[in-house]
Amino acid sequence: MSDLLQIAIDGPASAGKSTVAKLVAHQLGYVYCDTGAMYRAVTWAAIRKNIRLDDNSALEKMVAEIKISFKPSADGQRVYVDQDEVTADIRLPKIANNVSTVAAQLSVREALTKRQQEIAFRGGIVMDGRDIGTTVLPDAQVKIFLVASVKERALRRFKENQAKGLEMNLEQLEQEIAERDHKDSTRAVSPLIQASDAVKVDTTMLSIDQVVAKIMEIIQKKAKNS
Repeated sequence: MSDLLQIAIDGPASAGKSTVAKLVAHQLGYVYCDTGAMYRAVTWAAIRKNIRLDDNSALEKMVAEIKISFKPSADGQRVYVDQDEVTADIRLPKIANNVSTVAAQLSVREALTKRQQEIAFRGGIVMDGRDIGTTVLPDAQVKIFLVASVKERALRRFKENQAKGLEMNLEQLEQEIAERDHKDSTRAVSPLIQASDAVKVDTTMLSIDQVVAKIMEIIQKKAKNS
């Protein structure tokens, strides 16, 4: 096993996983893999190709044919499906509200899990999602489970949307996030659950910097004891 760690960060929608994972990866000089963007990219492609989002076999064929790639840029990571840049499109409400359906399809999860495991094989990776510590990287040396109240997560998403010029009702966002939690935690394939060896971090009352600092402490403690 390499001295480079596999770090899995899981949690529900808008718990701050991607933001925190990017910062932790930057501090460690590790690769960051946004698995949520991969599922969103598949959802985007399925909608564009008019494929039913619960058609497991049609999605299996489509995922085998498309290429999902990431490219670094000055303003963050850009996401591509084949030659199309979808960085902004996959963050639209239409994608956010449908990605759970696509992510629940066995063929999609199997295909993307395999790709994610290949990316993480040599370590030096920070990967965030909903089943990283339980399914994708069950042997990861560091597992974090981020949580926050539905009200706080909805407020975060509301502010993000405002910054992008998207107007959404805060109560509607709370309802959508609660529904997303239910879908993610009750699906038959790789449901959202905390791994038995994951450390839970409640981000409700913490700033991003405080969450990053707490996770870095956990990582350093793990590295010292291993």
